[in-house]
Amino acid sequence: MATFGIEEEFLLVDPATGFPAPRAAEISRALAAAPAVLPPGTPAPAGQAEFLACQLETSTVICETVEEAAASLLSARTAIAGAVTEAGIGVVLSGAAPRIADSPAEVSGTERYQAMGSLTGAVAGEHYLNGTHVHVGVPDRETGIAALNRLRPWLSTLAALSGNSPFWRGRDTSFASWRLIHYRRWSVQGCPPEFADAADYDRRLTRLLDSDAVLDAGHIGWAARLSQRYPTVEVRVGDAQLEAADSVLLAALVRGLVLTATAAPGPAPEPELLDAGLWQAARYGLGGRLMGAMGDSSAAADQVGMLLEHIRPALEDSGDLDYVHRGVQRMLVSGTGAERQRAAYASGGWDGLTSLFGSALTAEA
Repeated sequence: MATFGIEEEFLLVDPATGFPAPRAAEISRALAAAPAVLPPGTPAPAGQAEFLACQLETSTVICETVEEAAASLLSARTAIAGAVTEAGIGVVLSGAAPRIADSPAEVSGTERYQAMGSLTGAVAGEHYLNGTHVHVGVPDRETGIAALNRLRPWLSTLAALSGNSPFWRGRDTSFASWRLIHYRRWSVQGCPPEFADAADYDRRLTRLLDSDAVLDAGHIGWAARLSQRYPTVEVRVGDAQLEAADSVLLAALVRGLVLTATAAPGPAPEPELLDAGLWQAARYGLGGRLMGAMGDSSAAADQVGMLLEHIRPALEDSGDLDYVHRGVQRMLVSGTGAERQRAAYASGGWDGLTSLFGSALTAEA
C-alpha cells in the first residue's frame, strides 16, 4: 500500500477588509503552543508560514487510508479555526486571494523566501496563490519517474476537479482556477516534460539550477515533480480546497494515478496538448471540455469518468473506490469549489463568501 500525505495552504485576511493579513508567523506560534488533538500516539500536524507572510501551510501525517487523511486534515483545520478566531483573523479557502491591496505582498522573513522574492520581483508581489499538494510514496526514483511521465495526461482532469479560485481583485475572473493562470508567470511551471529516466531528470534539473531563472529545486513549479525532501511523487496542480473532503478526494485520485502509472505504460500526448488542457481546466473547470489522455477533447465530466475507469483497479486495491465515487458524485452535483464560491457570492455577496469559508474550514471530511 502506497502511503501519502497532503499539504494545504491557507490565506489569512483582515475580516474587515478582506485583504491579506501578514500574520502567519503569529498563528504558527499559536498552533505550536496549542497543537491539534489527535488519537494517542499520533503526531499533530503543525502550521508554518509559507512564501508570503499572510500564508499558512499545514501537512498531514503520513497516511495509509483516506480516513487517516481526513482526521489529520480536520484536526489541523479545527486548530487553525480556533487560533484565528482568538486572533481576530479571517481565513480564505481559495486558490487565489479574492481581494488584495495595491501595495506588494509581504514576503516571509526566512532567508530563502526573501531571496526568492528578490529574484522574482513583481511576480512575488502578487503571489497570493494557495495550493493543495499531494505526496505519494514510491519505492525508488526510477519508479517515481515512470509515474510522473504516465500521470501527465491526467493533470488537466485533476485541475478541473480542484478548481477553486474564481475571484481576483474583487471581480469574477470567469476562470475556475485563476491560480493556474496566474502561476504561469513563474519561470518554470505547467506540465512537466517527459523524462527518459531518473538520470535524465537530474541532468535537466541541474541545467535549470545552473541558470538564474530559479533559486533552488523547490522553486521548480511543475504541476507534478519528484519531491526533493521525501521519496514521493508530488502533484501540485490543485488549488487550495474549500473542505477537507475535497482535499482527501484529490489525494485519493492522485494515489490511484501514481499506483496505476507504475503498473503499466500509458499514452503520451503531445506536450502542447497537455498544456492546452491545463488552460481549459483553469478556464472552465468541470463545465467545459478537456483534452483527454489520448489528446482528444471531450466534456470534462466524461474525462472524469474515464479517469475513474483508468484507476479503478488501484482504487479497489487501496479500498478507496467507494470514497472516491461518493466524492466525485458530490462534485458533479454540488459543484467544484469555484462553483460553490460563485453560488455563495450570488446569494450573499462578500458576506456570503466569507460565511462559506467559515463553515467550510471545519466541515466534516
